[in-house]
Amino acid sequence: MSPELSQKLAAAVDGMPAFPKSVQRILDLTRDVNSTPKDLVEVIDKDPVVTVKVLKVVNSAYYSLPKQITSIGHAVVYLGFNTIKNLALSIAAIGMLPKDNAAGFDVDQYLLHSLATAGIAKQLALRTDNADPMDCFIAGLLHDFGKVVFAQFMPQEFKAALDVSKNSAGSLHSAMHEAIGVDHVIVGAMLAEKWRFAPHLIETIRHQHVSDLKDTDMIACVFAGNQISKKLKFGFGGNPCFDEFPPQIQKRLGGDMDAVIGSLGDLNALFDEAQLFASL
Repeated sequence: MSPELSQKLAAAVDGMPAFPKSVQRILDLTRDVNSTPKDLVEVIDKDPVVTVKVLKVVNSAYYSLPKQITSIGHAVVYLGFNTIKNLALSIAAIGMLPKDNAAGFDVDQYLLHSLATAGIAKQLALRTDNADPMDCFIAGLLHDFGKVVFAQFMPQEFKAALDVSKNSAGSLHSAMHEAIGVDHVIVGAMLAEKWRFAPHLIETIRHQHVSDLKDTDMIACVFAGNQISKKLKFGFGGNPCFDEFPPQIQKRLGGDMDAVIGSLGDLNALFDEAQLFASL
């Protein structure tokens, strides 16, 4: 990477907003094995924006709860600690997305793809020894966030890469290396560092290409969630290609992509939930 490009990327990452303090606190809670639902309720109650949006989702027709939920405490009781954490983090990530961008990057489709990847990665974590489902959800949600940085701060270069990928039906990250000299995983990892994420989260966002995979349970879950989401065409993150599972992924998850998809059963509920979260 040239010094000029490195400087440009650093400036772009610096231009991205910080995670809200409430969400940073929620991230801290996800890493604390001693955290309780009460801790989560106290954090969300102090953020009126997150509170309103969480209650909007909880009271939607999707969950069809028997009565109107008016407090975060009751929301946690009805939907569970982890669902409310996932929802709060999703709200924060969605709040950082630009409404428009000069690259022509479809943020709504990107968001659906990211939420689907997060949901699948979380499910896959349950069949591994060392991947935490909550961490896999976070990494899946943010695995492509570097694209958002490019769409906002290097839109013309990113548009050129999107066009090349679309017209050639080739991978977006290859097109980005041609057009820009670097791809979104590098910038995504830089952003995760700025947000003070745990090292294993940064590592997972950084290593998502077959040519550069590290062999960990968490990377396997997020990589697989990403490829499955692309193959099933739930949302679209700008890349028309998906990769079959390399041997180390198959070994960790118990089979090739088709076998893993089959073992996940009906994914419609997961996709419906992703659409619900994306509607915020």
